[in-house]
Amino acid sequence: MSSHRGRIAGIITCIVLLVGFISLYSRRLDGIAFTEKFHVPREATPVSKIDLDGKLNFGARPAVQTRTSWNAPIMWELMFDGSLYDRKHKEADTAVALTVFAVGRYLEAYLNTFLTSAEKHFMLGLPVTYFVFTDLPEKVQNITLAPQRNIKVVKVEKYSRWQDISMMRMKTISEVIDAVLKYDFHYVFCFDVDQIFKARFGSEALGESVALLDAHYYKLPKHRFTYDRNPKSKACMTEGDYYYHAAIFGGTCEKVKALTDYCYVNIMEDKLNNVEALWHDESHLNKYFWLNKPTKLLSPEYCWDENIGDASDIQLRRLIWAPKDYEKLRTR
Repeated sequence: MSSHRGRIAGIITCIVLLVGFISLYSRRLDGIAFTEKFHVPREATPVSKIDLDGKLNFGARPAVQTRTSWNAPIMWELMFDGSLYDRKHKEADTAVALTVFAVGRYLEAYLNTFLTSAEKHFMLGLPVTYFVFTDLPEKVQNITLAPQRNIKVVKVEKYSRWQDISMMRMKTISEVIDAVLKYDFHYVFCFDVDQIFKARFGSEALGESVALLDAHYYKLPKHRFTYDRNPKSKACMTEGDYYYHAAIFGGTCEKVKALTDYCYVNIMEDKLNNVEALWHDESHLNKYFWLNKPTKLLSPEYCWDENIGDASDIQLRRLIWAPKDYEKLRTR
């Protein structure tokens, strides 16, 4: 009898997951409303592969690791010539989409500073469109934009728990890539809103699949990484390469969609099993990058926490964590 019930439960789980897959891969954006219609003529012309790894000076920063065991570069100041990257990407007509979620109190607290600082430092000289996902589109302030820079506001549902807001962004990003981004953009970068650009965050950061080393863990031994250790979760990891911070990830539209699809499907399977990964979508992102190695890693110079005492490795703070006030900002 127990085995019969187990088979029935397994069939039900498969049906629910199948429905989820069908929903995920459809082109309809449930619960998302664009503030304007998009002209979507065709898929963006594939960008010619820009491989400047041979120009990187991997020995410029002897105190830190500059290359992974699978030969992906870890980008640090002094390793690259930013003007060379910019010239190559301008010649290739590279277009970049930036996604950011500003839901609830996060919009008022962080969005304006995030966008105005991005206009000073993010992918300067390239066509960039900011996709702002919010439950309060009418409260998004107008900011002055440089030529070839745009903002698109997308209304999304506000979940009651901040953890669900964080996790369900994976579904939203996947849907928007399918419906819009893949037609007009070569690369997409996904950011948390509670951050401030302070220096160049340029085209050297672009790559096929881009991950960020967490500033709090990049110097720690692996046994101290906070991977999910629960064997009941799809995010469970017993080993890994690095600890990646979900505050920034990016790559080609194809690769970012693969990442977000993977995270969303596994988050939903965990939900069916009444499991929640230790660090929510970040735990699933770490599992994805363990199984699918990123082609480029960004050092903590690309996302630094000023509360870390030892900043001896950080020559340029490109992006910093904004001050946090989770008691006021986060829903339960």
